[in-house]
Amino acid sequence: MKAAVCTKYGPPEVLELRDVKRPVPKDHEILVKVRASTVASGDIRVRSFNSPLLLWLPMRAFLGFTKPRKSILGVELAGEVAEMGKDVKKFKKGDHVFALTGMNFGGHAEYACISEKGAAAEKPVNMSFEEAAAAAFGGTSALFFLRKGKIQEGQRILIYGASGSVGTAAVQLARHFGTHITAVCSTSNFPLVKSLGAHELIDYKEEDFTETGERYDLIFDAVGKRSKKDCRKALASGGIFVTVNGQGIAKVRQEDLIFLKGLIETDRLISVIDKEYELDQITEAHRYVEKGHKKGNVVIKVRHGDSMDK
Repeated sequence: MKAAVCTKYGPPEVLELRDVKRPVPKDHEILVKVRASTVASGDIRVRSFNSPLLLWLPMRAFLGFTKPRKSILGVELAGEVAEMGKDVKKFKKGDHVFALTGMNFGGHAEYACISEKGAAAEKPVNMSFEEAAAAAFGGTSALFFLRKGKIQEGQRILIYGASGSVGTAAVQLARHFGTHITAVCSTSNFPLVKSLGAHELIDYKEEDFTETGERYDLIFDAVGKRSKKDCRKALASGGIFVTVNGQGIAKVRQEDLIFLKGLIETDRLISVIDKEYELDQITEAHRYVEKGHKKGNVVIKVRHGDSMDK
């Protein structure tokens, strides 16, 4: 099969499209014929390996010293079940699914194996493969951290980095939970974020939300650029600060994908897609995401040359 392989740590140019051995599903795994994946922030961090000096050795030991141990990146995907392990019960051949691969990566390839007990669910019927792939990581991450922040109806919440993959999902989920939403992003993204449900908008380049005098029950830093210390004066009494940076990896369950699927199929959650690239354009996709200005998600389309790709 074709796969985008990370040959070593470094700039986007270390990625190469290669022929590699197709994976074989274990007893409790499904083999997914990948139709779409994304380039997420985690892919950029692993490929470039820009961890702080103090974390260099433990992170290299975990990820691989000279190159990623999991050389095919990609943490989310959508496609169809091509094969199944002998003990699989939840899926059947031909099912359309969307899934998260987590630290196993593997989404930037024509095929990937996923545990049937892992973060995989039937694809929403009203989404394309591209839209479904883009819903998985941002949606589940936003859901995890909003729940960690004990989100409740009627709260005043602020979402910092509201126009990214996690942020656009967080705005929609916060709307679903019945909160009053202040979104922080650039002015150029105001129309998008407002259309997703934000009530108030702040341009981070023009105004520091911690200096406005407003207080929030929950502040969610969806891009990992703020700290609890510098946000403390913007928190209401008993308010909670959560961030995607330094508070652990979002723990994703199959039930979370099923929950998101329900919202999607009742038109309460959409995928925001900035750009789409082909698998053989993986270098260009990484280069674009690395700039840090994408709106929502950047999708990788995986073509197999059959009728579903036309």
